[in-house]
Amino acid sequence: MTKALLISFFVSMIPLIELRGAIPVGLGLFASQGIELSPAMLVFLFIACMVGNMLPVPFIFLFARKFLEWGQEKKLIGGICRFCLEKGHRGGEKLQEKAGRGLYFALFLFVGIPLPGTGAWTGTLAASLLDMDWKKTTLSVIFGVLLAGVIMMTLSFGVASGVGAVTAQ
Repeated sequence: MTKALLISFFVSMIPLIELRGAIPVGLGLFASQGIELSPAMLVFLFIACMVGNMLPVPFIFLFARKFLEWGQEKKLIGGICRFCLEKGHRGGEKLQEKAGRGLYFALFLFVGIPLPGTGAWTGTLAASLLDMDWKKTTLSVIFGVLLAGVIMMTLSFGVASGVGAVTAQ
């Protein structure tokens, strides 16, 4: 159980995968180890993935922009840094255009709806590039990750239950 939770915790820190990929991984690890999917186990998995996904957020907000701006002129990492800056700027501009005064609610939805290219990493980077308020950004991202976790837990658990029902027959 501890191994599955630790793997899920670390997977949730990986950009683009984040919590939305870590929850199905955790459920799969539980199933492969014969661990019963009790409500307590689901809560432990949810918390491990939530904390793992949120752990990089302060570092992204405070340091990613500085690192990317520094690295965009470097030979080996310049292309990746420019790509991330451009993606963050584009995402931030789109978010700002569509949201107007509801920018933090839009950030919450951007992080919370589990689609490719959205999530805590991208949302926090966009907020950093837009010079958004740290506290409001953090709250929006926390609630967005909560929403994404509930959606992914519901979808993953539903799929796992369906597969279990089919294989039991």
